Amino acid sequence: MSKASINFFNEETNYLLKNKRAIKDWVASAIAEEGYILQELNFILCSDEYLLRINQEYLDHDTYTDVITFDNSEVLKTIVGDIFISIERIKENADTFKHTVTQELCRVIIHGTLHLLGYRDKSKAEKLKMTEKEDYYLELLLKY
Repeated sequence: MSKASINFFNEETNYLLKNKRAIKDWVASAIAEEGYILQELNFILCSDEYLLRINQEYLDHDTYTDVITFDNSEVLKTIVGDIFISIERIKENADTFKHTVTQELCRVIIHGTLHLLGYRDKSKAEKLKMTEKEDYYLELLLKY
């Protein structure tokens, strides 16, 4: 089995993520706390148009979004996934919700990760639970 890894990539954006080590440690600890084993997790920071093409091609949705999560795991409770994040959506949402870009990006990073950990956000109750978990892990990020 290969060494567990969290990776960051850019597609059609030159956004520079700061504090990568702390964010990787934070995400890895959230995965462990939820009882999962990290194998490989890739975060792809991209443009709106790049994410729109993924949304159209793979999900048959013709809308802009901030995050799309692909679960590639083949073993229960093991994390292998790709999380695509639109930096343009992040910046717009940060402005809308009066957060810093970093705060909003971290919320979306943990949101995508929570999807891989089995959390859903289709119903009102699921959205509430997801937001509670996001807030919980965002508080823990302050320790890193």
